[in-house]
Amino acid sequence: MSPKTSRIAAGVAAVLLLTSLAACTEDPPAPAPAPAPSATAVPEFDVRDEAAAAVLPLVPAAATSLSVTDLERVRLQLGVADLTGQAPPAERARFWARAERQAPLLTPGLLRPVEERLARDYGFTQDDVRWEARFDGPDGAGWVLSFRLGIDMAVVQRAVRDRVGILAGAEVRAEDSLVVSGAADDGNGSWAADPALAALVGSPADATYVERGCVEAPAGVDTAGLDELEAWSMALQGGLATARLGELRSDAFARLRLGETWPARGTAFTDGFRDGVADPSTGRVGYRLIDPVVGASLVRDRVAPFAACAD
Repeated sequence: MSPKTSRIAAGVAAVLLLTSLAACTEDPPAPAPAPAPSATAVPEFDVRDEAAAAVLPLVPAAATSLSVTDLERVRLQLGVADLTGQAPPAERARFWARAERQAPLLTPGLLRPVEERLARDYGFTQDDVRWEARFDGPDGAGWVLSFRLGIDMAVVQRAVRDRVGILAGAEVRAEDSLVVSGAADDGNGSWAADPALAALVGSPADATYVERGCVEAPAGVDTAGLDELEAWSMALQGGLATARLGELRSDAFARLRLGETWPARGTAFTDGFRDGVADPSTGRVGYRLIDPVVGASLVRDRVAPFAACAD
């Protein structure tokens, strides 16, 4: 190799070496910025949801109990699915007479005390309500009426302005066909924001009761083997009743057995519910609903052995 060629080769090697060293001493590239966390969606009312699930965004977070009656399903069960406030009074009266004898009405029909005036002066009645709910808690009670889609909510608004019966002081949410009293204004401040409560509802039912907390057992009932219970629900549908206690309940069978010996206060638990079964993995306790009216009365009175507080 000639001296000139050697000098050129050495120069090229030196340039490559310096380039390599420079590359090694450069700061590593900055990591890509992490994507901004997405905002948590605000729970909102959805008219398509099952009644007890639909009402959760309207129940204030401080509430402790909720009762829902799905009147649409009750009408379907009794064979009058198309009944509305436009039906003849005698037909509507026959429905309610049957419902009071055969259906688990956890709420009584909030508009019924004034429906004669509503029908005469405003053209709607209790039979235009799809479902209704009542809730209670330390901040007071409230309620929700979900009207059938297509009803003229301006007429309902007029009855509210005229302070007819329970509608006095209520709020009309026309876009959702709702009339509410004491309801949550923001889904983030409602029961829908609590996954534990949301998990207790959603299956179709004629009536559903949900409670935050547990039921104090009568004196003499041994609850030492129970785990703590934060919330529970009971859904009444057809000839079945399903209690939900939250998933993975190792005490499900112990809670089931309490119903066999729970002291009666007039009406015994077994007068409404029998043949219980339990599933610890889902936290469900199921019964045969032998009398829907008695069953609803027991739930309203919180005769619920499966929901007993632990010692």
